[in-house]
Amino acid sequence: MNIAVYPGSFDPVTYGHLDIIERASSIFDKLIVAVLENSAKKPLFTVEERKDMIKAATMSLRNVEVDYFSGLLVDYMKQNDYHIVIKGLRMLSDFEYEFQMALMNKKLNDDIETLFMMTNSKYAYLSSSIVKEIAKFNGDISELVPEYIALRLKEKLRGK
Repeated sequence: MNIAVYPGSFDPVTYGHLDIIERASSIFDKLIVAVLENSAKKPLFTVEERKDMIKAATMSLRNVEVDYFSGLLVDYMKQNDYHIVIKGLRMLSDFEYEFQMALMNKKLNDDIETLFMMTNSKYAYLSSSIVKEIAKFNGDISELVPEYIALRLKEKLRGK
């Protein structure tokens, strides 16, 4: 079985992420969307909330599974016997960072291959941080995230 892992914080998942998920899931037999639990970051949503939102947004994609990990991606990959990482790229600055990470992952585990996917140009500007900032000031995020996620984001921000 041809399995790929799409790791990220997904805080929250956006249409840009979903574009990569849909396209990658059409190429691989199984796509694991792996939510990073990073103690150095302070995400708005818990890992479980992020997993639930991704599951809701991808329920029509039968070969997509949602999981989580903490620590090094290479350790998660090795523990699960996965070998292919998918990374979405928006701009040149993404490439520079992701290329560095891919080289380091390859150095740590030579069995890991990283494949880069360019995002659809209509999502090149989109990030979870921008979505949260717009939502924080009651801006319209309806074209940036699915409606369910927009509602969860507004609820979460109201509670803070």
